[in-house]
Amino acid sequence: MPKNPPESMQHHLRQRLNRHARERWPHVDAIAVRFRAGFAYVAAELPGGQSLPLCRLRFTGVLHTWGFALYLASSDSYRHNFLPSGLPAGSPEEALDCAGGLYLSGLAI
Repeated sequence: MPKNPPESMQHHLRQRLNRHARERWPHVDAIAVRFRAGFAYVAAELPGGQSLPLCRLRFTGVLHTWGFALYLASSDSYRHNFLPSGLPAGSPEEALDCAGGLYLSGLAI
């Protein structure tokens, strides 16, 4: 089973995603990130306590490059996908922008 990144990387990822979300989607309360088997599951915490899954990041061993899988609400699953750059991996912020553009833009107040 793949290992999760070290605690320091987990903390850094959470900080990066939350900082980026505050700038890009101020109507989101927070970005929640949970780790399991080498993956980081990213969800938006919305006002009223609702949690909205966005994407799954795959730890590549490099702090600034993560694999990307988009959450598919229609099947309640994650599917490997390409980022707007055309690559299957990139920065956590790029992944959040891609998923957030699909799931968060329509929620703006």
